Amino acid sequence: MTIFAALYTDEDMSALVAVLLRSRGLDVTTVPEQATLGRTDREQLKFATSLGRCILTHNRVDFERLHLEYVEDKQHSGIIIVPQKNAYEVAGRIGILVSALTADEIMNQLLYA
Repeated sequence: MTIFAALYTDEDMSALVAVLLRSRGLDVTTVPEQATLGRTDREQLKFATSLGRCILTHNRVDFERLHLEYVEDKQHSGIIIVPQKNAYEVAGRIGILVSALTADEIMNQLLYA
């Protein structure tokens, strides 16, 4: 069992969020770091899953739809949707959520921070 989920920030997430989450000891990578800018949401979710990482996004509508598609016959490493707030609040919300759940508990879940 993995304790903390590895995270992947969508391109709509501030780079500062990743910095703040790393300062809390979390394993975070970003779209720019992975050179995946411009890919579709579907491609981003597939890529995050291939890395075993939960995706962090502000894009509620599209990722709710993708989650429903995945529930039927695919697996993903988790989707966390967080409202667009300042980076400190976003990182705080995500930090609280991922420290309360294991990576296994986040797997295939659509969560809201």
